Amino acid sequence: MNYKPFLTRDFKSMNMDEQAPKKWNKLHWLVLAAAVTSISTLLIFVSKDVSAKRSDSLTAIPATTSIAPASGTTQITLPLSIPSSISGQPAAIKTAALMQSAAVLIKSEQTQISPALPTTQKQTITKDNTSPLYVWLDEKVRRGDSLAHLFKRHKLSPQDLHKIMQLGKVTRPLKYIQPGQTFKFRLDEKQQLIEMVYQQNRFQSLRIERQDEGFVASTLSRVAQKRQQHISGMIQSSLFVDAKSAGMNAALIMDLVSIFGWDIDFALDLRKGDTFSLLYEEHFLDGLKIKDGNILAARFTNQGRTYHAVRYTDPKGNSNYYTPEGLSMRKAFLRTPVDFRRISSRFGKRKHPVLNRMRLHKGVDYAASRGTPVKASGDGKIIFRGRKGGYGKAIIIRHGGRYSTLYAHLNNFKRGLYNGKFVKQGQIIGYVGSTGRATGPHLHYEFRINGVHRNPLTVKLPNAAPINKNFKIDFKQHAVKLLAQLDAHNFKVAANTYTQAF
Repeated sequence: MNYKPFLTRDFKSMNMDEQAPKKWNKLHWLVLAAAVTSISTLLIFVSKDVSAKRSDSLTAIPATTSIAPASGTTQITLPLSIPSSISGQPAAIKTAALMQSAAVLIKSEQTQISPALPTTQKQTITKDNTSPLYVWLDEKVRRGDSLAHLFKRHKLSPQDLHKIMQLGKVTRPLKYIQPGQTFKFRLDEKQQLIEMVYQQNRFQSLRIERQDEGFVASTLSRVAQKRQQHISGMIQSSLFVDAKSAGMNAALIMDLVSIFGWDIDFALDLRKGDTFSLLYEEHFLDGLKIKDGNILAARFTNQGRTYHAVRYTDPKGNSNYYTPEGLSMRKAFLRTPVDFRRISSRFGKRKHPVLNRMRLHKGVDYAASRGTPVKASGDGKIIFRGRKGGYGKAIIIRHGGRYSTLYAHLNNFKRGLYNGKFVKQGQIIGYVGSTGRATGPHLHYEFRINGVHRNPLTVKLPNAAPINKNFKIDFKQHAVKLLAQLDAHNFKVAANTYTQAF
């Protein structure tokens, strides 16, 4: 390619005006005018639509008044749009109508100011604005804590603590707070104590509240809800195993044993096929079961013989178990004064294990571990305490004028016992041992009537005091009601068993 003409060309001699852009013609101006017209029209329509919406919303809002906090003057807020009823009238008439509307609004607002917010909302706001702010603090007592420590931990006034402790007997439990107990403190915005709640247990709490004259203490008590429940069962292996399978816990089983323990020896007399049934209470708090209550009525059939017991609380508040006829289930003596493993020797003739010759055994030997507690079988007075020949360490108790009991081969005596001291039924008097002529630890127990030895296992024990004559009618009605409920439950259980069998 020949570049010489291009390189030798004289650019300075060229006319640069020929390269200038051409001027706008009529078509360009028409397009610009059309664009401006379109944009203007669109802006006008948008502004009118917004103005109309704003006018409608202002028309819907009623005229309200607001009170200036500083001057106390009343201001009238009117809608910006003119009401339709006067929109077509001259300006003077419109102005007069507006002034008349304003006067009516001012007169109505003087009698009652319409709230701009809903009534409930305004009440809530007012309450929130006027009520003081309170804060609740929860505190759990730790090991080694005292109420003074809790006050110091939350920077509460020691003077308030002193005033609370000076309230008297009602605040005395605050001196003996225990780990795990809870406190609730209510404080105001100045961290000043307004209220304190001390939760002593599930049922009782102490409330301290500040009032104008000082602190005031009150005790709050809760009562558990009681519900009746029924359980029935049959002895197949042992009372403990079968009762537990029926739904009874250990405490309820022991209550049943203590009720019928005067008539039934649960260590020796139980047989397979014996039945039991009881109506008892369950205690609930906040919908949750917290414990089993008292047995209200019970039935126990042992070797074909049926025993009934009814719990009755007299008007004086004394509670005991009675037969349906009003006789006390509690006899004057315990049948067995010790928890034993087995009977090692019964009442009657036997070959003495130490003397190796036949002798009359005047009591019953209960084999038990050394140190097992021995209980007094009845109320009475100790007439002998000490060593007594082959009996070893022994105690003799006289019960009234006719009865006496002897407890021998003791390892030791309960402290505080001496000749002439009165003891209660079930009170521990000594511990199982092997003192005297004994081959192993056991309790030798004798029962005497007018000085004559009787078999403790078969002797007929005297009854305790029956129901008071003044309460007998009320007791009869109470017993009939409970036994009817017990029978109704037993009938349902028997019917269900019969249905399931088929």
